Amino acid sequence: MAFDQELKKWMRQKEVTQKQLSDLTGIGKSSISQYISGKNEPSEKNKQKLMDALDIPVSYCSLESNEKINDDKIGNVPISVAAKKMGKSEQFIRVGLQRGVFDFGYAVKMSSKYSYHISPSKFKKYIGE
Repeated sequence: MAFDQELKKWMRQKEVTQKQLSDLTGIGKSSISQYISGKNEPSEKNKQKLMDALDIPVSYCSLESNEKINDDKIGNVPISVAAKKMGKSEQFIRVGLQRGVFDFGYAVKMSSKYSYHISPSKFKKYIGE
């Protein structure tokens, strides 16, 4: 599936508007509109920002759960990877981030849903990698 179709699908599933996605990523609303329409393709850096903001699963960004977390490759550790690395459920990680229990990331409430960020370097330190 093309990136524009994936982006539309994830935005719909996460109930995120173009404006909200723009605010989360720092990418202009007009650029996001062009990505959604397929008129332009985002740079790898912007693709990563979009994927991080929408918490797109590891399977899409093709990072295997057994791969080492590398600060150069990703800007956000997906919830699924953090859960597997810690031997916990994804819900455990989400709730911990929402309550501010973990010092390696945070959760931001967007309307009725949360967006999550896990810092690769802080997470690696936390799990001792």
